Amino acid sequence: MVPALEKIIAESDRIAFFGGAGVSTESGIPDFRSVDGLYHQKYDYPPETILSHTFWEENPEEFYRFYRDKLIVKGAKPNAAHLRLAKLEREGRLKAIVTQNIDGLHQAAGSKTVYELHGSTLRNYCVKCGAFYDVDFIANSTGVPRCPKCGGIVKPDVVLYEEGLDEEVLSGAVSAIRKADTLIIGGTSLVVYPAAGLIRYFRGRHLVVINMQPTGADAQADLCIAKPIGQVLSEDVLLED
Repeated sequence: MVPALEKIIAESDRIAFFGGAGVSTESGIPDFRSVDGLYHQKYDYPPETILSHTFWEENPEEFYRFYRDKLIVKGAKPNAAHLRLAKLEREGRLKAIVTQNIDGLHQAAGSKTVYELHGSTLRNYCVKCGAFYDVDFIANSTGVPRCPKCGGIVKPDVVLYEEGLDEEVLSGAVSAIRKADTLIIGGTSLVVYPAAGLIRYFRGRHLVVINMQPTGADAQADLCIAKPIGQVLSEDVLLED
């Protein structure tokens, strides 16, 4: 199956990649919807409740306790999937990555055109004065993190439930998917909307799905690969196939 993917990649010069949590699980970042992920845990509310705008406003102490514990992952490194995608971009074949992940690993691998639909844990801003803070500021704070300059709450630049996606990021992502001749969907079951709805803008030739579980796009795909994405995109593995 994997040689079929390589053939499609070789024939393409405008690839877009649409990815989700499964891209980062091989870097040791748990998918918070998985059985072994955040549900296996010590909080009084489900993750979707805690990671909502209302909860952030009404229970900030508990929000930040959960956020530090579950969403800030120390020492995670890009895996074979991140590295291969960055290489395809350098080669001029891959034009954009559209990701639902908030870990910044695509950029750490060297990818330049990355549309982060749900924001990033690496960026944090004071809601009062707009001052920027890095991930360590939140990680090393206690209780509700406050801006040393003005005392405002420092909020992660992450799209919480009930919040809208950034319009600029959204339009860039739509444009990249619309212009692609090949769309590779990887590490996502396509259940989170509105993000998952973006694939309907694809008009190109080849649709590829790389995901361990079935997705809503399988029926339209030219190729479905039910293997870990790092393994599929790793060039060492490809040579063995």
